[in-house]
Amino acid sequence: MRQVPGLTAGWRITATGIGLVAVAPLLALAWQAAGGSVGQWAHLAEHVLPRAGLNTLLVLAGVGLIVGVVGTGTAWLVTAFEFPGRRTMAWALLLPLAVPTYIVAYVYLDLLHPLGPLHGALRALLGIDDPRDLRLPDARSLVGCIVLLGAVLYPYVYLTTRAMFMTQAGALLEAARSLGTPSAALFHRVALPLARPAIAVGMVLALLEALNDIGASEFLGVQTLTVSIYTTWISRSDLAGAAQIALGMLVIVLALIALERYGRRRQRYAAQRRPQPMRPERLHGVKALAAFVATLLPVLVGFILPFGHLTASAWARWRREGVSAQLMDSLWNTLTVAVLATLAALIAALVVVWALRLARARRRPALETASVRAASLGYAVPGTVLALGLLVPFAMFDAGLSRVLSTFGIAPQLWLMGSMAALVLAYTLRFLTIAIGNLEAGFERIPTSMDDAARSLGRTSSATLRQVHLPLLRPALAAAALLVFIDVMKELPATLLLRPLGFDTLATWLYADAARGTYEEGAIAALLIVLAGLLPVILLARAGHRMGRHHVA
Repeated sequence: MRQVPGLTAGWRITATGIGLVAVAPLLALAWQAAGGSVGQWAHLAEHVLPRAGLNTLLVLAGVGLIVGVVGTGTAWLVTAFEFPGRRTMAWALLLPLAVPTYIVAYVYLDLLHPLGPLHGALRALLGIDDPRDLRLPDARSLVGCIVLLGAVLYPYVYLTTRAMFMTQAGALLEAARSLGTPSAALFHRVALPLARPAIAVGMVLALLEALNDIGASEFLGVQTLTVSIYTTWISRSDLAGAAQIALGMLVIVLALIALERYGRRRQRYAAQRRPQPMRPERLHGVKALAAFVATLLPVLVGFILPFGHLTASAWARWRREGVSAQLMDSLWNTLTVAVLATLAALIAALVVVWALRLARARRRPALETASVRAASLGYAVPGTVLALGLLVPFAMFDAGLSRVLSTFGIAPQLWLMGSMAALVLAYTLRFLTIAIGNLEAGFERIPTSMDDAARSLGRTSSATLRQVHLPLLRPALAAAALLVFIDVMKELPATLLLRPLGFDTLATWLYADAARGTYEEGAIAALLIVLAGLLPVILLARAGHRMGRHHVA
């Protein structure tokens, strides 16, 4: 293939710069950790890491078990069987994705409180007057944390596994069924082995979310590594110690990624012009009722109860006192940083992916591929770890800029750390992967012949991008913008560490309300976050519905 005349050095340099910026927090983190004393590390190893590390591993093991069983089981039920309510449950099982982990913990702490609505309803039903005579399971425990995290994270496994059952597995499952394989054996001998790669992908995504959690673990009294990083830095002002704990978390992240790679090591599929769907087996009577209840329970625990309680609490607060000016300020702050971070992520992703496409045309994409991989690291790194790695680079930038500006008589100040700029940059690096993935998928749908045609007409690479690709990329850009925007609205760990003094988002407002033990106005903030989170879930449900309808047709 001939050289691409429109490929300028600017695209490559900019894409490489973005990749380096994405790697910089991890390098800074290692440098901070190395600056700690040996005695400091010994203290952490003796008093912090054993308990926090064990709790983290137990949380990950428990959550992995729940999301694997619930996600795979519900995906199999709505794919392999026909029962009343199946079509509704097929999309409803995605709804817990709209509820962040810290919100589900916030809700159940109130629901399961001895004076909460669930206790009150049960006491009224059973005729019990004294709250001490009726005890429900305590959410403030390791088991409570595991169950609640699993209740909102299982859709990651459900989504990937159901897609597998609906596409690649259909023909083989039908072949096995035609040979007389019973339904139970069909699942264990055929469906489950086929679905292992999809289960591995979904479980790793869920476990990365569980590892990133700080609000739920802290609310429920479970000291994990993420909570330990936050308390070590905020409470003890020990940046080196927090960085050393963060490196331990990175080891777990690498182990999870290796687990996902191992789970997909033999993933090979035969090409099919049109995947054959599996014909669901109709259930009747008790079996149909059991299937419906089994699919309803995860939705009830992970979405219906939290959403219903938040709606009731928010309505009670609205009717009694309205909404405070401070909460409205938090809403404005949330929308502002979400819009800015979304724009920054889209621009950065567009530069990186476009540079990769241009380099592939020259068949020399090594540097650009490395830039894409580096820029995609942020989503795998927990928000607390990423924020901690950015503290020193941001502080160095502020100090350097202040020295330069002081020669012009401008007083020193925190240019990044004292403004929302630090948050916008952190969010951009954290969620750049989402934008890159959507734009890569969008570019793959555009044939390279269109690039050749544009070059033959004398268009430069920039003009080709602007006049040819951007109009065709509008759906991918819109999807990426929506997903990044919603994730920024929900992000809590990075916001807690990098927000300026007196700057609150909806997530930090809710966090502060929970820390004070006041729930009603926090319910309004939580409800706004959940309502925003429903948007991408609705899109996923519509896409799944179209897929199912296409297969049935």
